Amino acid sequence: MRRPELITARLPQNKVAIVTNTTLARIYLANLTAVLQLQGVSAVTVVLPDGEAYKNWETLNKIFDALLTHRCERKTTLIALGGGVIGDLAGFAAAVYQRGMPFVQIPTTLLAQVDSAVGGKTAVNHPLGKNMIGAFHQPLAVISDTDALNTLPERELAAGLAEVIKYGLIRDLEFFEWLEKNIDRLTARDPEALTYAIERSCRNKAEIVAQDERETGVRALLNLGHTFGHAIEAGLGFGTWLHGEAVAAGMVLAAALSQRMGLANRHDVERIIDILARARLPTAAPELDVARYLELMGHDKKVEGGKMRFILLKGIGNSFIADCVPEDALAETLRSGTLSV
Repeated sequence: MRRPELITARLPQNKVAIVTNTTLARIYLANLTAVLQLQGVSAVTVVLPDGEAYKNWETLNKIFDALLTHRCERKTTLIALGGGVIGDLAGFAAAVYQRGMPFVQIPTTLLAQVDSAVGGKTAVNHPLGKNMIGAFHQPLAVISDTDALNTLPERELAAGLAEVIKYGLIRDLEFFEWLEKNIDRLTARDPEALTYAIERSCRNKAEIVAQDERETGVRALLNLGHTFGHAIEAGLGFGTWLHGEAVAAGMVLAAALSQRMGLANRHDVERIIDILARARLPTAAPELDVARYLELMGHDKKVEGGKMRFILLKGIGNSFIADCVPEDALAETLRSGTLSV
């Protein structure tokens, strides 16, 4: 942590609880606690198992056990040091511990830096659905260091690129065109390209969240591909596919459904598939029975009045919320858009 004042200047008291996982603890935890201690801040550490499979109530209770054991107070700041799983778990714990404690996000994955750490969504998974139990709780700060991306496995980096590409698809055609020209720089971890992509992604998300923090309207656009993607994650078992991988396949399905409904053209779908493939992401969904897909999507948070709502495309950079999707078009998209894994 090269600039500890980014954290310490925001603390209501000189005590923090750092939540991280076993993988990241070995890389970052000692340094972060030492830097904070030099600033007069004491740190409680909570090290959790690594992986989406542990984003559940049992793991959440490990955080509460540590906070209570070390007598953390309502003004103790919880620091989420990790990717989307840690950020969601720690953020949810902060939202409900003593009815709300401050927290800071230090995202260490690209996906967290451009998406999950920004906007105040926190949650745990349920066997019937992803992120179905949670709360909105805004962090005091989100502190991203692109150097952390140098330790990411290639698969994790690619998963983050899915969310970066999403912003171009939903509202920023100019950014999508930049991504088409620069995707190889991003996969090669070019620092300048990564910094630009992260900043532009965060700006896109912040503008949407500022309009609709609680997702009663336009914020739902950020879920392009997620209705399908969450079904993929739940259907295969959480952790089998990374979130970004499932979202990539979900965006292809959303684009294909948009084309089938006469909204998007074939060239747009081909461009989407091409950039995802260049980002080393799946471009076809795993094979699940159509009925199973529909069952899992029926648990999606965007279901309203018993009807599934989808984020679809009228073209690249032009998304909208579809309240009514023909059942035959949806079923045919699920049948034709699958590939055995």
